[in-house]
Amino acid sequence: MNPADVAQSVLPLTSSDLSLFTLFWHAHWIVKLVMIGLLVCSVWVWAIAIDKTVLFNRTRRAMDRFEQAFWSGQSLDELYRSLSAKPSHSMEALFVAAMREWKRSFEGPQRSIAGLQMRIEKVMQVTIAREIERLERRLLVLATIGSAGPFVGLFGTVWGIMTSFQSIAASKNTSLAVVAPGIAEALFATAIGLVAAIPATIFYNKFAGEVNKQAQRLEGFADEFSAILSRQIDDRE
Repeated sequence: MNPADVAQSVLPLTSSDLSLFTLFWHAHWIVKLVMIGLLVCSVWVWAIAIDKTVLFNRTRRAMDRFEQAFWSGQSLDELYRSLSAKPSHSMEALFVAAMREWKRSFEGPQRSIAGLQMRIEKVMQVTIAREIERLERRLLVLATIGSAGPFVGLFGTVWGIMTSFQSIAASKNTSLAVVAPGIAEALFATAIGLVAAIPATIFYNKFAGEVNKQAQRLEGFADEFSAILSRQIDDRE
């Protein structure tokens, strides 16, 4: 990196012209790449946040409707027939998986009651794990941006400060009018890193708590449904 070239690229920026666009435009190309990457990550964070908010709200409402239908006294066979083709959310998928195993055991060519309770519980555990994995999808992206974003921005800041010091050395001028713009443009990278990382951390904690709530709700339903099927198994033995 040639100090003279750095001085020529940085010195035109004066302390009276510190708009965000100007700070970006006069930054070193490496710092620009850092800023652009962090801005893309910030947009990605908000896209994931909107998608997850819609998903969790839709899933919560669908669970409410299903539980209302399940506890309304409707026949389990009728409910299974209406949902077996395409369960639309996690609780329906859990119910369909358990009922499918139930019907395979009782309606197959050979009845297989031995170990049925254990098989049903295993099927429901696998379904819960699969649905939780679906709900947690892309949360790792939020966690990564939330933890790495400030450090990436700090890298851009350190590089920008190094560039500013080289320009100061090349111009042999240490006045505030020369130092301030370069430091400001360097710190701009850290600011963008925080803009990306803070929402990512907040959304990750929020959605992780929402996944935990829905997982507990699924496990509670699985326990209740398993008890209902257990009583019916005892009646048929």
